[in-house]
Amino acid sequence: MQGKVLQDLSAPNLVTALENNLFAFMTNYGNAPNSELYCGSNLTRFTTGVCFPFFNGVLRAQLNPDDIDTTITETLNYYTALQLPMFWWTGPETQPPDLRIHLENHGLNCVSELPVMAIDLSTLPQQLPLPADLDIALVNDSETLKHWVRVAMVGFEVPDTEFDRVLELELSLGINSEQYKRFIGWWKGVPVATSELYLDAGVAGIYFVATLPEVRRQGLATAVVLAALQKARTLGYCVGMLQASQMGVNVYRRIGFQEYCKMGLYLWAGEQSYA
Repeated sequence: MQGKVLQDLSAPNLVTALENNLFAFMTNYGNAPNSELYCGSNLTRFTTGVCFPFFNGVLRAQLNPDDIDTTITETLNYYTALQLPMFWWTGPETQPPDLRIHLENHGLNCVSELPVMAIDLSTLPQQLPLPADLDIALVNDSETLKHWVRVAMVGFEVPDTEFDRVLELELSLGINSEQYKRFIGWWKGVPVATSELYLDAGVAGIYFVATLPEVRRQGLATAVVLAALQKARTLGYCVGMLQASQMGVNVYRRIGFQEYCKMGLYLWAGEQSYA
């Protein structure tokens, strides 16, 4: 297991663990071939070459008030030179606490305040009812991974032109990895839903929850999330976590998730346009 497993939601370092799981998940992309990762004392920065903000970003900012504006300017110039959009993530441990003001003054737009939610995995039902005609499977070969990537990209509105690079990124993380477990939902024989389990910092993180638009509101996303959480429980994990979209918050609350903090997403789009 990656890190000492948190036993329950009362752990004093729970919020730190939730934040660390997210940041480790994101920065792993910076270790992929043709990617770049910088880990400094003041921030972590990564780029992948994918022209979509989720795949490039700044995390763990601990900026000195005396050079905060210089650091932001240099960072934005770096991404601008590469012609890559990115997200600057802020969280409970971001310094200074008012960093968002400086980011907005430099032209970054706050596109979301994502609730970070966690659940005690012992509360999951032993048997998970599935929507009719839905089969959920672990992704364990490259052909199935291609289906997984396509569904995830549609769900997150990543341009089709980025498919090869995103697939390369996911392949670099491994298909039968101990840390990464991907789930794909087949509805009536068609791949329609995805989720990803990432095990680190003592908790089980859920990522890339996506459903094709034409089959939403059928309980498919809930099913693939529960499948990932149940897998985490069988591996000995006690706490599951995710960042909820506005559309998903109420769904996750019904499952049993509770909110523990928020992560800010500040977009630097350069010349790109993202709704």
